[in-house]
Amino acid sequence: MARNKPLNLYRNIGIIAHIDAGKTTTTERVLYYTGKKHQIIDVHDTKDGKGSTTTDYMEQERKRGITIQSAAVTAEWKGHQINVIDTPGHVDFTIEVNRSLRVLDGAVVVFDGVAGVEPQTETNWRLADQYNVPRVCYVNKMDRIGASFAHCVKGIRERLNAPALLCQIPLGSSDEFIGMADLVANVAYIWASDDKDSTWETVSFEEARARLKFGSTVDNDWIDQLPKLREEMIETALAMDDDAFGHLIETGEHDPAKLKECIRKGCVTGKLVPVFCGSSYKNKGVQQLLDAVVDYMPYPGENGGISIVDEDGNIIGEQEVRDDAPARALAFKVINDQFGTLTFCRIYSGVIKKGDTLQNVTRGKKERVGRIVEVQANATKEIDEVRAGDICAFVSMKDTETGDSLSDPAHPALLERMRFPDPVISVSVEPKTRGDVDKMSTALYKMVKADPSLRMEVDQETGQTVLKGMGELHLEITIDRMRTELGVEANMGKPKVSFREAFGKAVEHTYTHKKQTGGTGQFAEVKIIFEPGESGSGVVFSDEVVGGRIPREFIPAVEQAITKESRQGQVAGYQVLDFKARLIDGKYHDVDSSALAFEIATRACFREAQKMSKPKLLEPVMKLEVVTEATYLGDVIGDMNRRRGSITEQGQKGTNAFVQGFVPLAEMFGYINFLRSATSGRGNFTMIFDHYEEVPASMVDKLMEKEAK
Repeated sequence: MARNKPLNLYRNIGIIAHIDAGKTTTTERVLYYTGKKHQIIDVHDTKDGKGSTTTDYMEQERKRGITIQSAAVTAEWKGHQINVIDTPGHVDFTIEVNRSLRVLDGAVVVFDGVAGVEPQTETNWRLADQYNVPRVCYVNKMDRIGASFAHCVKGIRERLNAPALLCQIPLGSSDEFIGMADLVANVAYIWASDDKDSTWETVSFEEARARLKFGSTVDNDWIDQLPKLREEMIETALAMDDDAFGHLIETGEHDPAKLKECIRKGCVTGKLVPVFCGSSYKNKGVQQLLDAVVDYMPYPGENGGISIVDEDGNIIGEQEVRDDAPARALAFKVINDQFGTLTFCRIYSGVIKKGDTLQNVTRGKKERVGRIVEVQANATKEIDEVRAGDICAFVSMKDTETGDSLSDPAHPALLERMRFPDPVISVSVEPKTRGDVDKMSTALYKMVKADPSLRMEVDQETGQTVLKGMGELHLEITIDRMRTELGVEANMGKPKVSFREAFGKAVEHTYTHKKQTGGTGQFAEVKIIFEPGESGSGVVFSDEVVGGRIPREFIPAVEQAITKESRQGQVAGYQVLDFKARLIDGKYHDVDSSALAFEIATRACFREAQKMSKPKLLEPVMKLEVVTEATYLGDVIGDMNRRRGSITEQGQKGTNAFVQGFVPLAEMFGYINFLRSATSGRGNFTMIFDHYEEVPASMVDKLMEKEAK
């Protein structure tokens, strides 16, 4: 069967932002204006549990009014098929943004017009940089009191270091926001009302300047500057094409079609980030944003394909997005529910049909494609085949997990997978009744398989089941979802911090392992220098043995032993981070030496050397931002200092004040209760893991005591 729509009429985009910037509200409007739904449901109308927005359909999302898991929807706009993924803005669910960005061709970054660039926006922006995803910016909530387009654009340029290209300028702000000036089309759009079906009037800049007078000087200044801003935008955009820019310099004229082409080229290559504005809640600007997605966002493969890697993750080639190539797909998400498993995949090349057999190259297993579905949030529609550029879900795949590569068995290829953060917090989990132990283990396994930022392990000493995740809310919602989706009730213990350890200083140590019990014995001697490394450098092993003092076949056993032993340090049994182990000498015996003997010697050498180095205990330190009324700022800062925090910045965000700083995670449990009480419920905060830092010596015993309780 031939392709229904040419590849250049597809757009795979994500909507990403900080929590409460308006992603889900924008997605609802996109679905309404593209004719996919006939009624708009607002996020604040879902907390009674009676209704839900299309993409926030889970019970936990309706209750809290936040997005927890990314949801895919498909819409049509001006002959283009737009696959949209609405992602969460809460830091605990960054994993959802991570895996969505890995498979998307472009992203719409939504900003709160009052708050501007917020911490989670910075995290998401870095992820988009990591995966080389082209972006457009949409400054939302221009109707709110305190909205400042200038503040937002300044943040985009300075805090995100983005080459922002102003394509729209707001007409008015706060309750005077009535539309926007389109610098590319050289016209202004003025809305008749806030109604979802309201029309807008298209007028020239001159007419807009003559008609519009706002109460704010800043808003009037924007209108006065329109000709100058348009000129700057044209020059910046046409600089993408030498001939077009030369023509502009010589004649002062340009071709409007060429201008759009240059903006698109800049956007696709990441050299420009077009900026738009509006108010999704007041139904202004969403249609123009859809036009921008069609005009400036890349189609699948326009920005290159996906890297093909070897087993060690080294890039060895690239898979282009084409139908006439072997079938290759990346599984980016797994959902388990009472009806089975849905494996979300992005098809990079070839055609996959119902009944085909694919090779899971990551796990070396075959998977049969029983059913293929197109997903519309929580609804599915069966389809017979998918092609390069499509996003779909395969039903009931047995062995495929997030990040796995699926290929034509005759042409296997490993695709570059996404990188996931390590958990920073853990809780013990136990079933409500003794008879539910097996059910709970199965449910936890399913949750961990679906969410790579979760880890589950059994504590060998206590026998407790331990669940690790990205934050208190993340773990709390995981347990709640086990109840609602899988029918398993479980109790959650007190949260615990995932500490780490490090070498305090460089140590050179020799260890000899000798065992003689009659017959063949065991002998191995290793001399290793352990040195503290830079933060984030990981475990580095270097073989510096000369003259065959240790035979080559035993070196891998030494490296493996160091890696294994580093998982449990000597201060309190936590993983040891960031060190270099240099194997410089050793001895062996022709008969008694073996890989096992060298492994035993190395493990003992590591343990003794770490103790001798005056080891350090490291704790996760979070980047904290609190936004509240200025009246309460003193109490908030005082409390941050009491929690061993350090202040890095404070200032104004619209009508509110904010403070940023770093605080150890161990001091932040239950922080929301303090903040509500101290700010009369008016404050909110964002916490993002930033780095590990040494625990002050005076605090080590106190913290370990607290953790043991």
